Amino acid sequence: MARRNDVNPEITDRFEFFIGGREIGNGFSELNDAEDQAQRFLDQVAAKDAGDDEAMFYDEDYVTALEHGLPPTAGLGIGIDRMVMLFTNSHTIRDVILFPAMRPVK
Repeated sequence: MARRNDVNPEITDRFEFFIGGREIGNGFSELNDAEDQAQRFLDQVAAKDAGDDEAMFYDEDYVTALEHGLPPTAGLGIGIDRMVMLFTNSHTIRDVILFPAMRPVK
């Protein structure tokens, strides 16, 4: 999860990586605040209880680990499909995605 911005806590510290005008990946500063993470887990539990099947459970071990300290950390996730777009000069991800989303027949 992305950490909240120090100046404006309504936004998170994240960025997008572009090459040749195409988005290649997403990155963010890791959330390293145990209290903030605990509250986000509680929000997820409430969402799960309200029927959101994709919401996460409360990970007590992770919160405990954060309480012991995590130095500032950041990461970048690069999509293989987006790299293939770059290498093949494709203009849409639909041209290179291996398993496209299928819509049900109506």
